[in-house]
Amino acid sequence: MQRRCDRNRKRSKRRAIYCPNHGCCLESRSQKYQLFAHRAGQLQQRGMSRRSALMLVANQTTVSLEGEWLEAFWCDQCQQTKWYHICKSDEHTYKVSLAPQELWQQVTGAIDPQGNPSVGEFTRRQAKVLNYRSIRDFQLVT
Repeated sequence: MQRRCDRNRKRSKRRAIYCPNHGCCLESRSQKYQLFAHRAGQLQQRGMSRRSALMLVANQTTVSLEGEWLEAFWCDQCQQTKWYHICKSDEHTYKVSLAPQELWQQVTGAIDPQGNPSVGEFTRRQAKVLNYRSIRDFQLVT
């Protein structure tokens, strides 16, 4: 018999998103970053007819893709955080796959984990430095 507190629970349950490699439950490490389509081909890949996709992209510059997002998760088995592309199948099931590089161009507000390819290694390293000792990299001659 169920306890009364279990029967009357109104709070939503934890999302059941599992690691595609190990099957263990993943813990979220970031917010959800919503995906957008800006070409008709991106909408056609998701099952929309060519004509509808062309008309929608012509009327709106970007179209929000419902039930799809990028999110970083921690896996206890892998012992690392990875970015995943999440597709909501129905109310309680999700399709999880590693986020491919081309999806980062369809997200707003997220920083690409690979970094901007036009930025050099020195600039990328200096941006991560948080202390005053970074002056050593400049090797000033007096």
